[in-house]
Amino acid sequence: MCPPKSKEPEIHLISGGGTLMDSFILIAAAVRPFVDYIHLREKTRTAEELYKAVEKMRSLGIPLEQIVVNDRLDVALASGAGGVQLAGHSLPTPAARKLSQSLRIGRSVHSPDEAAAAAGEGADYCLFGHVYASASKPGLPGRGLDRLAETVRACPVPVIAIGGIEPGNAGQVISRGAAGIAVLSGICGASDPVASAKSYRAAVRAAAQEAGYERR
Repeated sequence: MCPPKSKEPEIHLISGGGTLMDSFILIAAAVRPFVDYIHLREKTRTAEELYKAVEKMRSLGIPLEQIVVNDRLDVALASGAGGVQLAGHSLPTPAARKLSQSLRIGRSVHSPDEAAAAAGEGADYCLFGHVYASASKPGLPGRGLDRLAETVRACPVPVIAIGGIEPGNAGQVISRGAAGIAVLSGICGASDPVASAKSYRAAVRAAAQEAGYERR
């Protein structure tokens, strides 16, 4: 399902950047007011571990609609999470949609063609990256702002940018048409995660105001 239009781009906080699960959950609870979605991207975790993580997040006051489970549609549905993020190896979007009409479904893409195809198959948004060089993708150059802009033009649903995004360059990403940003270590690896989350929020808010932004 698509969110209502907003005057501000989205901020997605993503786990899996080297932060221990329990530490990530505590950080997520602290920064929740300053981000829009919180992703559990834990490729080595069991379904039971992910389910318990969602339950702990909920117990700490994180609304289920704010939680996104990556890849594991079964866990997203069983836990009542608000969304699922599908990768290239995940279930096809139409198959996931058959199991839930209300779940917000994101698709990870790396090119304009992939983004257009994902939108055509019913994805609610696309996660495109990596835009800048990133510690999570060592040795791989970023795809760049021009490629991001091409992807935005090719994709009729919102495009969220990921990869090496900092408060200082977040405005450039939004100016290329991204509907939001996704962050890992920029928040979780910060000495003060709350202050960092506030900095990201201020950066995308300023960029949105300058661009007269309205999310699709």
